[in-house]
Amino acid sequence: MAVRHQLVRRPPRDVWAVLADATLYGEWVVGPSESTPLDPTWPEVGSRLRYRVRLGPWTAEGVTTVRHLEAGRELELEAAFKSLGTARIFLQLRPWGEETLVVCDEHPLRGLGGSLHNSLSEAALQLRHRGMLARLARLVEQQPGEVLHA
Repeated sequence: MAVRHQLVRRPPRDVWAVLADATLYGEWVVGPSESTPLDPTWPEVGSRLRYRVRLGPWTAEGVTTVRHLEAGRELELEAAFKSLGTARIFLQLRPWGEETLVVCDEHPLRGLGGSLHNSLSEAALQLRHRGMLARLARLVEQQPGEVLHA
């Protein structure tokens, strides 16, 4: 399992505000170029969003579903991407003084990705998480706190 953490220089409520906004998914998750909520109840359990991945002229879509939620603390997602299968992505927010320690745990769950999971794909996930968590931290930290609480 690829587990990585990132210290965000904002309180958990500010990090949660970004995680709870389905339209921001494509801004902090590495891979998707855009995201669209499919259900107005995001991030409630069972709610979904569609994301698009672009690589040059090639474009494909996937769907992410919320599988577990503890508002303000934990968000567990299942990301489905066509023939590659699905992945479990678990994000946990831990108060760290006035800041937040974000822990991300991801692994292939179903389909081809799970069948072919190995040390090379694990290393790729670690690189992805490094970028993803850094993007999340930048996105949260650039937002004025009072805007996130409005």
